[in-house]
Amino acid sequence: MQWEIVIGLETHAQLSTRSKMFSGASTAFGAAPNTQASAVDIALPGVLPVANREAVAKAIRFGLAVNGGDPKNINRRSVFARKNYFYPDLPKGYQISQYELPIVRGGEIAIASPTRGEIKIRLTRAHLEEDAGKSLHEDFHGMTGIDLNRAGVPLLEIVSEPDMRSAEEAVAYARALHRLVVEEIGICDGNMQEGSFRCDANVSVRRFGAPLGTRREIKNLNSFRFLQQAIEYEAKWQIETLEDGGRIEQATVLFDPDTGETHAMRSKEEAHDYRYFPEPDLPPLEVSEQWIAQIREGMQESLARQHEKLVACGLSAEVASQFTAARSASTFALSTLEGAPANEVLFLSSLMLGPLSAKLNEEKLDFAQSKVSPDQLRALSRRVSDGTISNSSATASVLPAMWRGEGEVDEIIEKKGLRQISDSAAIEKVVNDVLAKNPKQVDDYRAGKEKAFNSLVGQVMKATQGKANPAQVNEILKRKLAG
Repeated sequence: MQWEIVIGLETHAQLSTRSKMFSGASTAFGAAPNTQASAVDIALPGVLPVANREAVAKAIRFGLAVNGGDPKNINRRSVFARKNYFYPDLPKGYQISQYELPIVRGGEIAIASPTRGEIKIRLTRAHLEEDAGKSLHEDFHGMTGIDLNRAGVPLLEIVSEPDMRSAEEAVAYARALHRLVVEEIGICDGNMQEGSFRCDANVSVRRFGAPLGTRREIKNLNSFRFLQQAIEYEAKWQIETLEDGGRIEQATVLFDPDTGETHAMRSKEEAHDYRYFPEPDLPPLEVSEQWIAQIREGMQESLARQHEKLVACGLSAEVASQFTAARSASTFALSTLEGAPANEVLFLSSLMLGPLSAKLNEEKLDFAQSKVSPDQLRALSRRVSDGTISNSSATASVLPAMWRGEGEVDEIIEKKGLRQISDSAAIEKVVNDVLAKNPKQVDDYRAGKEKAFNSLVGQVMKATQGKANPAQVNEILKRKLAG
């Protein structure tokens, strides 16, 4: 506990546009290698890049989302620059990016830390750039294949401040950011296996209260599990190195998921190593107030606001969070719960998270594609609330029938003969018959064996084919057994 881990993340989110950042080439994943690398993407002589308007719009949407809708952190004038370095999969020898004047500066992401409670991770910046190609090692013996299809795909690089203090906090931040760009504002498909969302982790350690230590950057982490494992190993390695009297050299490292270890790849570059200079073929990017206002007006309600509304409907914060994990779920839940009677909220939420979710998962659908509507769920809940049918009939019989398109709630209840017996005299007659036939269970209950009561309830429900009102069955049985 003498050491403190300090973590900042640089996250690359591929923007879900049909064409690339500076060319009209397709961004579709999975094409044959090098079939989607245009002359602009590889900078053949005489070509000129043109910025993708939709990519810029998505960056603006992100800037609004991380600043509570306030556009003050969006730079009205930003500048593209050439970032010069030499990799086999970088055909130009440079990458068009943003450096001194990015499109977004500042903002924050709220997370729940396992040790520090609710905290906010500050963002340094978010800038637009183009992706590099990809080096392929697995399918070549003694050689490396180069696929330039990804070269030029638009990226938003999101840089955090070094505000995280554990691998768990880093994963919580990455998950929150992933949910934001995928579910909340829809600017990225978030497919980590395809590289659409990947993280670089800057990790250092220091004695509590000491200045920041020397950081090492772990590159290209494409799963939350690998992110946690890499940070935990790297922090442990740095602490052990320092305690053994060694020094930490700034470096770029890779994580090997097979060994669970990090290995230095090269010494860490600084900004001056990249020889940034303004992109001569692109003018400064000017963003108008009117365009920002138009984008803000078109944005959906934030998931944080939907969470607040769900809690106001009567859900716990934990249950509300289950719905806001996906926009389709939270929107569906709000349509179902807003205006519903307070005594039906719990049943409705259990319907959505239980049997309805099971049906959706079974058919690989999301809530927006549900075959049972919010209106139908509310109608079903009313029939449970007014005693027409039991909870079990609602979930086991009526809901599946509605899913199959067999009709509306009342129609299905009548067709299947599910109407609950709520006539006290009729139920009492069945109870008397059950008590007469089960004297031993009656004696067991009166002797303090609570399980005997459940058995008697089951006998009554069996005798009524599950149609007796359970609350009335319980009340009449208890009265009879007490007498």
